[in-house]
Amino acid sequence: MKRIEEVILFQIEQANKASKQYSQREFDRLGISITVEQWILLKIISESTDLSQKELAIKSSRDPASITRTLDLLQKKDFVTREKVPNNRRSYFICLTEKGAQFIKEHLKFVTAQREKSVEGLSKKEIEVLSDLLTRVRKNME
Repeated sequence: MKRIEEVILFQIEQANKASKQYSQREFDRLGISITVEQWILLKIISESTDLSQKELAIKSSRDPASITRTLDLLQKKDFVTREKVPNNRRSYFICLTEKGAQFIKEHLKFVTAQREKSVEGLSKKEIEVLSDLLTRVRKNME
């Protein structure tokens, strides 16, 4: 029987936690006034059009309740708006405000550098293989 440290899913979880903790420490150190989770949602919203809250939950792999709370915070910061979907009183499109778009533009270089640090020392081919393997693991679990 494998020790827990040798289990691939445990290693993936540990890498995920380390990544989020590192990123949040860097956000805090640089005075970026949002969480990593908020950044991820802003980035998804910036790359999408006519995105509903439900679609955002699916794309971000987060539960709808936490999406609602996070969007409330982002809306208070004037980074996003909720716009009613025509002919559907219960659904809203999530849209980036000009302030939100500017926030992403100002910090994208830093976040990109952070992401590059996570794969430092890996070749382009190794990164492609890793991406393929993680995709396959995720699909196995669906």
